[in-house]
Amino acid sequence: MSELTSTQAFWLGHLFHASSRELALCDYAAEQHLTLAELMTWEKRLQVQGIDVPPRHRPARFVAVTVAS
Repeated sequence: MSELTSTQAFWLGHLFHASSRELALCDYAAEQHLTLAELMTWEKRLQVQGIDVPPRHRPARFVAVTVAS
């Protein structure tokens, strides 16, 4: 793999930071004043260019509960 451009490094850095902090991309985007669309576009663009991107953090949407009787 060749060296990353400054733009690629910028977006890859954001993706790694979101992943390492275990934040959903929408939460990370809001915190960093980015749009979710930008992050997702660059995630896909980097993948298509053969650059490894970190896995997304996907918080659990449902939690198990126990009902006491």
